[in-house]
Amino acid sequence: MINQYPLWKYLLILAVLITGVIYALPNLYGEDPAVQVSSTRSTVDDATARAVEDALRQANLAHRPVEISEGRLLVRFADTESQLKAADILTDALGSGHVVALNLAPATPQWLQKLNALPMYLGLDLRGGVHFLMEVDIDAAVRQAEERYVGELRTLLRDKKVRYVTIGREKAGIELRFRDAAEREKARQLIRDQVQGLVVSERDAGGEYFLRAVLSEQETLSIRRFAVQQNVTTLRNRVNELGVAEPVIQQQGENRVVVELPGVQDTARAKEILGATATLEFRLVDEGHDAAEAAATGRVPVGTRLYQTREGRPVLLQNRVMLTGDYITDASSGLDQQTGGPAVFITLDGKGAGLFSDATKDNVGRLMAVVFIESKTETRTVNGEQVKHRSTVEEVINVARIQERLSKRFQITGLDSSQEARNLALLLRAGALAAPLEIIEERTIGPSLGRENIEQGKQATIIGLILIAIFMTIYYSVFGLIANIALLFNMVLLVAVMSMLQATLTLPGIAGIALSLGMAVDANVLIYERIREELRNGNTPQAAIHAGFDRAFTAIADSNLTTLVAALVLFMFGTGPVKGFAVTLSIGIMTTLFTAILGTRAMVNLLFGGRRLKRLPIGI
Repeated sequence: MINQYPLWKYLLILAVLITGVIYALPNLYGEDPAVQVSSTRSTVDDATARAVEDALRQANLAHRPVEISEGRLLVRFADTESQLKAADILTDALGSGHVVALNLAPATPQWLQKLNALPMYLGLDLRGGVHFLMEVDIDAAVRQAEERYVGELRTLLRDKKVRYVTIGREKAGIELRFRDAAEREKARQLIRDQVQGLVVSERDAGGEYFLRAVLSEQETLSIRRFAVQQNVTTLRNRVNELGVAEPVIQQQGENRVVVELPGVQDTARAKEILGATATLEFRLVDEGHDAAEAAATGRVPVGTRLYQTREGRPVLLQNRVMLTGDYITDASSGLDQQTGGPAVFITLDGKGAGLFSDATKDNVGRLMAVVFIESKTETRTVNGEQVKHRSTVEEVINVARIQERLSKRFQITGLDSSQEARNLALLLRAGALAAPLEIIEERTIGPSLGRENIEQGKQATIIGLILIAIFMTIYYSVFGLIANIALLFNMVLLVAVMSMLQATLTLPGIAGIALSLGMAVDANVLIYERIREELRNGNTPQAAIHAGFDRAFTAIADSNLTTLVAALVLFMFGTGPVKGFAVTLSIGIMTTLFTAILGTRAMVNLLFGGRRLKRLPIGI
């Protein structure tokens, strides 16, 4: 029968609309000010929850029931004032073993959360957050590279049995001192043949012979570029894996990085996320001396260094580092097959595998320790002023006997919990910063400004919808009402798809939504004008409906697809706000094609399909 869909198509459209309504609903519930508590080493438990509730009860702070999920504890409050007070109270009550951070938690009902229905993310301009402009100390990166070359040259000359007096880094590069001109010539040849990136010059003074090695101009430029790029990658990995939603991390100029963290209210916590680094060192245990005696007397044997295990037990380790975390390419957490305890599985790059293999083959049967090193930068308030405090934690997390020669893949154990294993693997994957970062500009964008932007965007969208609805109803009568209903569902589907994809809505994104709604109306106008034309040509109402939808499809598809191509180009080559506009526009085009063609036709078919009509209520 003409202008009738089969039952399955009506059911499919209905199912899509119901799904759209369900997944768009979370955006109506807003967010609650909350405090998030996590443990630095293990997961939070009921004991932590009781400690939190006791601390808040003593402070007479009203709060909603404590929630524990994914190893974190969340406490919701009615307003931001209570939230800020609670954060200070819990920080003092829980101590350094826990991280207390401000959060904005979705107020989505439990039944929607069980369906994984969550609100879409809001960008910095809508939700508020923090903006940092950071400067990379690229000169420090060059100095670090020179230090690496010093170690490489020392190893090379020792292996080739070239006698030298000293090797060290000076202001103008690396200086090597020799007592014999022939030894200096051997060293010069070795450096030229086997060490890339150094330019060597000679000088004589006081009966001694010197080589000065400086980084070539190309090598220096490469190090500077790599330092910035590596820092951008490290920051992006760190922030993404620690769960900050939709951050913006990008290079600006030669040596600066822009970092924007939407939804983050606590700037001190944000700085910790950005500045924290973690790495490992593998050292041999000094089994010839008593570590307890060294700790008691303070006299540490030459060539060793005193450390402590996590249980507080002293241990003497050799100064020589067998391997550092710089060579780690991948790290994952899991369980040790023999003991069932938490473990981190390490993968080294080719150079690291070679170094570790050489270091362990001669020490099978000896004890080796894994030293965990974490650097933090905290902002503390001292006498009313913000003071940066940098600290480094070094502790032995594992001591084990080397059973065999180790190479590219191995595991470390001795961790307190699976959560700590996951955290360590995360930090090792993110890597260390290639050069120090300094925050030269810091801005906190309050949620009040975001709320104002949202309200203005809502008002603009609602006013636009009302004006469109009035025009369509007056100009196209009943068909105009059908177009208005389709437009409303288009809006619902657009929001639902963005929520399901967890896309980020920005202020330009709201403009993309408004443009999508305009294009949706345009598609209906093309269809209705085509129907009118068919009626003027003398076709029956049913034939006019059929021809109007079929013949307008090509024009609608062409116009929307060309716009979609433009949106994809904007997404591929744009950054920040441009991408936000492109995302919403692309999704809006796809929902428009669904509602303006399938949705509108389904409603027209239900109302008018299969009926004997003398005229259509289409404004003629």
